[in-house]
Amino acid sequence: MSTASHLGARLPNARQRGFTLLELLVVIVIIGLLSGLVVPRYFNTVGKSKAKVAKAQMVALEKALEQYRLDVGRYPTVEQGLDALSTPPPGVARWQGPYLKGTVPMDPWDRGYIYRPAASLQDVEIVSLGADGKAGGSGEDRDIALSDRD
Repeated sequence: MSTASHLGARLPNARQRGFTLLELLVVIVIIGLLSGLVVPRYFNTVGKSKAKVAKAQMVALEKALEQYRLDVGRYPTVEQGLDALSTPPPGVARWQGPYLKGTVPMDPWDRGYIYRPAASLQDVEIVSLGADGKAGGSGEDRDIALSDRD
């Protein structure tokens, strides 16, 4: 039997079938619905993870500030800021740093943390202004403070 007659004998018996336009549209609609459910949850998770990174960085900064306080006898002034953890401020004789590896980290949104004395003056406050970089807000734009332990 020749190759041509062999192929010719097989074609009438085999059913060649593709997808119809309707079937393709149904699949596209299903994929669209699934992505509509999954994508928002994914981005919500990304926002929460950035807040967790900010909290972890703040805890590390708090520990470094506490070590600074133990060595120097007080927290850095607002003018000295968090940079006093990595470079010795002028006039501070008992500085034993650096208290951080490298420089002071930026928050997850590439802005510096806000450092200020707390109301008691025996503590400090470290704040990130969230995704929008403005005070207040909700969701991803919410301010993140070290005192907000959740």
